[in-house]
Amino acid sequence: MNGACAALHRIARRGTVHSCPFDAGALPVNGIYVLFEMGEQSHGGDRIVRVGTHTGVGQLRSRLQQHFVKENKDRSIFRKNIGRCLLNRESDPFLPEWEMDFTTRRAREKAGAAVNTERRRAVEADVTGYMRGAFRFVAFSVDDPAERLRLESRMISTVSACDECSPSSGWLGRHSPKVKIRDSGLWLVNELFKEPLTDVDLQLLAAAVV
Repeated sequence: MNGACAALHRIARRGTVHSCPFDAGALPVNGIYVLFEMGEQSHGGDRIVRVGTHTGVGQLRSRLQQHFVKENKDRSIFRKNIGRCLLNRESDPFLPEWEMDFTTRRAREKAGAAVNTERRRAVEADVTGYMRGAFRFVAFSVDDPAERLRLESRMISTVSACDECSPSSGWLGRHSPKVKIRDSGLWLVNELFKEPLTDVDLQLLAAAVV
């Protein structure tokens, strides 16, 4: 498993590393992304801390914008998890409200005047600041939606099962209320410890990295 993970890291590091603000036009329209985080190391370089993709056609660019540009944690579980950690680290009493999902009109009406909109916006800004400062990403061009999901799952499983991909003592994710994030060292709770990448998969990813 460690060998496959090391190979995945080598392939990812050969790609163009993007930081914020990024040029969306330089990214493939469909694909998979991997994130590196400042201070996190493995296999002789930056450690992969998240793997992600999208479900809609031509939505890779907009998905990354939901993470890094649009300040709405209800459209990005990644943003929500970063906020959880920032708040939990400080034992901030705003955490229960941050957990609330205001996606639907009914949810917004139910919360009513109890919602601290100003505070929520401030936390969103903190999340954006952390993400833009701490993360870099590399993209893989994969057009077929089923293939994207299959490779994403195997990439996540490969990294999560790797003995060398442990988080640093200062990793923000250690403050997560989510046990799977703390234990895996990844900003993920799904597709952990499942089917790993094969040699054929690694060849596909080597051809897909951009």
